[in-house]
Parts: sequence; structure tokens; C-alpha cells
Amino acid sequence: MNNQKQQKPTLTGQRFKTRKRDEKERFDPTQFQESIVQGLNQSGTDLEAVAKFLDASGGKLDYRRYAETLFDILVAGGMLAPGGTLSDDMTRTEFCLFTAQEDLETMQAYAQVFNKLIRRYKYLEKGFEEEIKKLLLFLKGFTESERNKLAMLTGILLANGNLSASILNSLFNENLVKEGVSAAFAVKLFKSWINEKDINSVAVSLRKVGMDNRLMELFPANKRSCEHFSKYFTDAGLKELSDFARNQQSIGARKELQKELQDMMSRGEPQKEIIAFTKEEMKKAGLSEQTMIGIIWTSVMSCVEWNKKEELVTEQAIKHLKQYSLLLKAFTSQGLSELSLLLKIQEYCYDNIHFMKAFQKIVVLLYKADVLSEEAILKWYSDAHLSRGKSVFLEQMKKFVEWLKNAEEESESDEEETD
Repeated sequence: MNNQKQQKPTLTGQRFKTRKRDEKERFDPTQFQESIVQGLNQSGTDLEAVAKFLDASGGKLDYRRYAETLFDILVAGGMLAPGGTLSDDMTRTEFCLFTAQEDLETMQAYAQVFNKLIRRYKYLEKGFEEEIKKLLLFLKGFTESERNKLAMLTGILLANGNLSASILNSLFNENLVKEGVSAAFAVKLFKSWINEKDINSVAVSLRKVGMDNRLMELFPANKRSCEHFSKYFTDAGLKELSDFARNQQSIGARKELQKELQDMMSRGEPQKEIIAFTKEEMKKAGLSEQTMIGIIWTSVMSCVEWNKKEELVTEQAIKHLKQYSLLLKAFTSQGLSELSLLLKIQEYCYDNIHFMKAFQKIVVLLYKADVLSEEAILKWYSDAHLSRGKSVFLEQMKKFVEWLKNAEEESESDEEETD
């Protein structure tokens, strides 16, 4: 037996040096910050010179790595600590957004600086959006003047499509909302946005990111009403925004009502109950009968699976609508409501190709059920119809309209004979 300790094998050979590019570079923004601050101090208030300096520096400095530092300096003059205060141990510049003049013209010039920078270095786009989201969360750490400048700049950038409206999510932060910071900031932001473009630009951008129905969230829950929103923004000179929000809330209420009606019909609830519920909701939401009949028509036509065959769908539609004639009749007590319903039917038959040939039969059914009057049908035929599918539908209705006119003439002559 060998008592000697067995020697462990050892590896020998050349030791490879780690390549410089494989070493993880330490995150140290100090030198980057000093370079940016120095350049801004040399450019001063000349924003053309600032834009040129930033354009040229992108080739030498690591914008991709230090994007947050870059935007912090351009906005606040130095790196921001959590909460929005400037870091004490860092170099700062007095030439930044927060120290600029508080007027729209200066903010437009600053917007151009950011626009040029991001167009030149496309990879900064995402970092810039993240920066704005962060700055909005830091609003309480800024002075009122700094908030105003940031709001104006953000409004201009949103109007020109340099930012997505999704950044406004930060304004729904509970603490900002509770202290009224969000609403005050929104006033300045939307004013500069509308000044730069118009309310349609606001509407399109908000809809794109699903925020068109969320503006009420700028206020605490106990003040989240259409009345409060309307008064606040109208008093601030933003009546267009108040009207937009009111309209959006009305659209939201209509969609909810339509869905509820659809559900009631699918459950097979009695028409009397549906009528009572609809009248109550119509009163609550302040909806006109013309608007209501449109909602009812859509609900009635959406609560059934339609046959794909043209020859069978007409029969199915007649049977289905006969079932709901009482409901339709309850909300066509005015001539304008009848016309609204006729236009909805025309629109529906045009949009759903299988219903193109069903139009006349639907109108005749509703005439017989006392939902539509001959006056409304004649008015629609002569000059109140839509242009969509006009020739097809007028041709379909020609014989019935002639019959109505003849019946009307006979009725008039009978009256004259009686006299």
C-alpha cells in the first residue's frame, strides 16, 4: 500500500488577458456631466449654439449610456436625486430649462433643442420619454415656475408628436392628484398643446393610448365629477377641454348603457322592464330620444348571431325586429327620432352587406308596427337620406313610397268629399 500522498494535477499554460471591450465599464457619469455642463456654460442662452454643441458631442460622448444624466442637466442644470432635488456633489450649470424665461416663445425654442437632439440620435427617444415620466413624478420637488416651464415644454412636444400621450399616466399619481399638483400642471400643459395645434390633436393623441376617458383622474375621488372638471378647466380658460371631457363621459355612458341593454335582451328580460330601465338611464345621462333610439337599435341588432346567407338573414331580421317593436316604438314618439332610426337602419344595411336587400322589408315592418310614420318615411325618401347606398335603398323603397303617396292622396280626397 502506497502511503505517499498523491499529487494533484496542475494546469499550466499561457494566461489570457481579458479584452478591454469584455470588461464591464463602471457607471460613472461625473466626467460626462462635466463635459455637458462645460459646453452649456460656453453656449449660454444661445439655444442655437446649445443645439450645435449637443449635436457634435454625440459623436464623442456616450449619450446612450448616460441619457438620463444628459436630460437631467438639460432640464434642471444637474443630476436629480429621487424626489426632484439636485444632487449636491455634482457640477451644475445655470443654463437649463428651469432657469430659462417662463414664456411660451422660450419654451418653443427649448422644444426645438430636444427635437433636433432626438432626431439626430434616434436611440434617445425612449430614454427621453422615460425622463419626462420621471420628471412628472418629481413635480412636488420643483418650484411652481419650474413646473410651469416643464408643463409648457411637455405640451409643445406632445402637440408635435415628439412624445406619446402615455407619459401623462404619471400625472395620475395619488400624491400629485391629492395635492392638486396634477390638475394645475395639466392646465399649463393643455394650454400650450392647444395653442401649438388644437383640441383635435389632443383628442386623437389621447384616444391612441386609451386615455380619452381618464382625464377625470386628475382630481381626487371626491371631486371626480363632470361638473367639477368642467368648472375647473373652463375657469382656467380651457372650455374646449371641458367640452371634450363632457363628450367623452357621455360616449362612455352610452357604451355602458348599450352593453347593459344588450345583456338584458340576451337574458330575455321582458320589454316593459327594458323600457323602464332605459327611460330612467336616459333621464340620468341627459340623453335625447334621437340619441337613445340609436343606442337601442345597435343593442337590438347586436344581441343576436346573424345568418351569413342573404336569403335567410332577411327573414331572421324581420322575426327578430317584430319581437322588439314595442321597445323601438317607446322611443320614437318624435318625428326626429323616427328619422334618426331610419338613418341608423340605412347605415346598418349598408355596412352589413347581407342586409342590403333587407332594408325595404325592415322599414315596412316598422311602419306596420307603428314605429315609423308615413311622414318620416316620405321625408327620408325625399331629402333626409344618407348618400351611402342611396341608389339601392331608394330603388327598393320606390313602390312602397308611391303606395304611401297614393294612400295619402286618397285619404285627402275622402276628407274633401266628407266636407
